[in-house]
Amino acid sequence: MHLSTDGTRADAGTTLGAGPALAVRRSTLRHAGLALGCAALLGTLLALVETHWGPLARLDRSWVDGLHGFARDHTAWTASMQTLTDIGGPLTMRVLLGLVAGWLWVIGARVLAGWAVAQLLIGWLADAVGKSLVGRARPSFPDPVAHAPGFSFPSGHALAAAVTCAALLVLVWPQANRAGRVAASIAAGLATFAVGWTRIALGVHWPSDVLAGWLTAGLLLGAVTVAVELWRPGALARDARRVNWRTRPRVQRVLAEDGQTTDHADHFDAADPNDPTDPASPAGPAGPAGPASPTAPRQDE
Repeated sequence: MHLSTDGTRADAGTTLGAGPALAVRRSTLRHAGLALGCAALLGTLLALVETHWGPLARLDRSWVDGLHGFARDHTAWTASMQTLTDIGGPLTMRVLLGLVAGWLWVIGARVLAGWAVAQLLIGWLADAVGKSLVGRARPSFPDPVAHAPGFSFPSGHALAAAVTCAALLVLVWPQANRAGRVAASIAAGLATFAVGWTRIALGVHWPSDVLAGWLTAGLLLGAVTVAVELWRPGALARDARRVNWRTRPRVQRVLAEDGQTTDHADHFDAADPNDPTDPASPAGPAGPAGPASPTAPRQDE
């Protein structure tokens, strides 16, 4: 999942806004599909949990019993799982996402900042409400290796880690090349999986609780993104370009043989020439004053 900043370049007979508008529609449909798919899977999982479906109950029990036995016999493993679950806890993840949202607000990407805050707050609310409504008991053992208060479904650790890692991946995506995107996706996936795994390994959550946390995160990310796109079409992509403009390396200037100074910098796709707050716009901070082609090179002032 990413915020699309791609657009079709203006050709003869094609309006400049057609490409970005199409990209926004496609992005909205993708995120709507993500939200609906996760909602369907989460509803099915909840129904199976509530009806105590035998295969799922046996799978949950066998995983938790096996991992608890291993954790009880290997104290170093248990300590490492506890350390990792503390580092990746909901408070840590929400503070991290809150700091990122604050930075986005400071640099002027305020729609994107609100998007991140909405993920944080609604994720916290979904965790609390879900646990209260479902009221599922946590695994219990006569000799537990870890303790956790409250109900079990969904896993708050899994939900918070998935939301934060996915949100950070969304912010990194437009700035990275292909290799960077692959590396960021792997890192986000491993971090999300590791935090969820620790909750099962420590015997404080059923595997289906962790899966529910991940599905809730997908539902939340897709639904919030669709809501923002319907409210402010294209605003998330414009803010993503603003982040790119504010975080890219300083433009390197070299003297051309004819004595003119040329800027070597990447341009942004889908620029809005009428938006003075868009860094990619000719009217914005990254372009020259006055009308200009969106694909024409900037001249040094």
